[in-house]
Amino acid sequence: MKTCLVVDDSAVVRKVVRGMLERWSFDVQEADNGERALQRCSGSMPDGIVLDWNMPVTDGLQFLERLRASEGGSAPKVIFCTTMNEIDHIARALSLGADEYIMKPFDEDILREKLEEVGLLEKPAP
Repeated sequence: MKTCLVVDDSAVVRKVVRGMLERWSFDVQEADNGERALQRCSGSMPDGIVLDWNMPVTDGLQFLERLRASEGGSAPKVIFCTTMNEIDHIARALSLGADEYIMKPFDEDILREKLEEVGLLEKPAP
């Protein structure tokens, strides 16, 4: 079973994303900020991370930078999920190691497509 960490300061967003991921048979953990997410990753690195940008304590970019510099931190597929839609924000996230980027609000189809693109879900047969 693949694992995914949902990192967002909104409990509602975490609950919605968790529900989607669990329907696709992911084992899901949550963190409400980047610092707690780093603690979870140090215990067991997830296969994927759905990551918010704006959070207290440690934001998404700071988390991503520290994750990618840590032992095993290059392995998880990271999907940034945020309202930040300027091209320079997207480029910065990708340059720091994000694998994909989706805009809030998003739906199940968009998240599934991104998970397929990074290899965490298989594309359905035609």
